[in-house]
Amino acid sequence: MFRVLGILLTVLFAMATAVVVWPQFFRLEQTYPFAQLVAVRGAVAAAFGVVAVISLLLLFARPLRGFAASILIVAVIGAGATAAIGAVRGLGVDALPEKTDGSVRVLTWNTAGEAIPADDIAAEILAQDADIVALPETAESVGARIAVMLREQGHPMWVHHVQFNPDVDNGPQAWQTTILISPDLGDYSVIESSVDGTSNTSSVPSAVVMPVDGDGPTVVAVHAVAPRPEAMQRWQSDLAWIADQCPQGDFILAGDFNATIDHMASLGVDGGDMGYCRDAATRTGNGAVATWPASYPELLGAPIDHIMASPTWEPTGSVVLDADGSDHRGLVVQLEPAG
Repeated sequence: MFRVLGILLTVLFAMATAVVVWPQFFRLEQTYPFAQLVAVRGAVAAAFGVVAVISLLLLFARPLRGFAASILIVAVIGAGATAAIGAVRGLGVDALPEKTDGSVRVLTWNTAGEAIPADDIAAEILAQDADIVALPETAESVGARIAVMLREQGHPMWVHHVQFNPDVDNGPQAWQTTILISPDLGDYSVIESSVDGTSNTSSVPSAVVMPVDGDGPTVVAVHAVAPRPEAMQRWQSDLAWIADQCPQGDFILAGDFNATIDHMASLGVDGGDMGYCRDAATRTGNGAVATWPASYPELLGAPIDHIMASPTWEPTGSVVLDADGSDHRGLVVQLEPAG
């Protein structure tokens, strides 16, 4: 009887391991609770390691030896597969290449309101020599202060902004998204459907900014709702909307996607991760480095902040920034015109 029970538990554990390690095979990557588990692959690998250690200890108990050995094998496979996926996506690179005449540097940072002072954000923009800056949860007034500081340092940027529920006094800054763009890229304007919300993410705003003169990439500052159990349908809808913002053409997406590459398995087209856009961090050695929560070690959290670009751009480097107050780390990517 005990042997049968052991076999049954091992089979169930193996099935659970398969789903947790690669939920997209079962089309469960956007389903609770697998969406939440696959977001923190480092923590999942650590959990498999704990199970493996416990099973190893149980090998000394003769009646449990067969059961413990089978659980140990599955746990080791689960931990190894999860670690291998992380290694392929990149466990951390901390340097950008030198900028060229055609380079565009993009920075995204969910600032958690004013948890990061405007002068600190401005200093990071200057240090990274960023041309495009997506700031979810940053008010327009903060963006304007940043722009003034940058102008005084010889690094001018235009400020664009979208706000949900502007009629609510002192509403949360999560209802706002600000984007700064260097005038070197030309004149830009936020499209009306972003401003009035007729085409936007559901609960927190994204901003679609298009070049006025027709040149340059369309830029989307992204902020999707978090995949809380009560918000799963809105989260799925937000991800589908974001993917639709990268059709064929010249596009750059940057911001807080509240999703990892795993969650996007069904949303890419022709090698893209979201529509035709391709994630830069996974192609430059930082795909497994967590951007949230900043209080967790970099390999135990969730890489949910992204910079993506259409095939017209080639990512050549990326850096994950320290949080300095926010619950999100920042991300900087260097892009070069492709071909």
